Amino acid sequence: MTARSTYVYVSYIRTTPEKLWEALTNPEFTREYWFGMRAESEWKAGSSWKLVSGSDGSVWDAGEILEAVPPKRLVIRWVHQMKPELKAEGDSICTMEIEPGNKQVKLTITHAVEREGSKLVEAVSGGWPQVISNLKSLLEIGHSAVGERFTACAS
Repeated sequence: MTARSTYVYVSYIRTTPEKLWEALTNPEFTREYWFGMRAESEWKAGSSWKLVSGSDGSVWDAGEILEAVPPKRLVIRWVHQMKPELKAEGDSICTMEIEPGNKQVKLTITHAVEREGSKLVEAVSGGWPQVISNLKSLLEIGHSAVGERFTACAS
């Protein structure tokens, strides 16, 4: 059995599954909460997927849609493109599951790499909370929580 690095993030968002699906798959909407990045795809199994910088058009992550079941489940084969040490880890799998609730939805993101001590999983563990906090705020109150990525300040 191969060692695995996994990161799981769960958020509860006051919206509908359909609105959350649209937010996750609309390139212009993703740009509003993903720090200017656009998620581009046809959102069907087998279609290509990429996360593109709105400022210079560079591709930060790319891969393939493995499964798309609107508005319930999205599975992406994900390969980082910008940092050589993260790209060298190869494929990761990002699974987004949307569960309806009472006036809210539960979004569970599982990001996994078939290797122990993955630097990519370490990186996404800092990124997903910021991205999804922005998404939650945008859907619930109409604007993002943070305008740029958080970095800790020395005290």
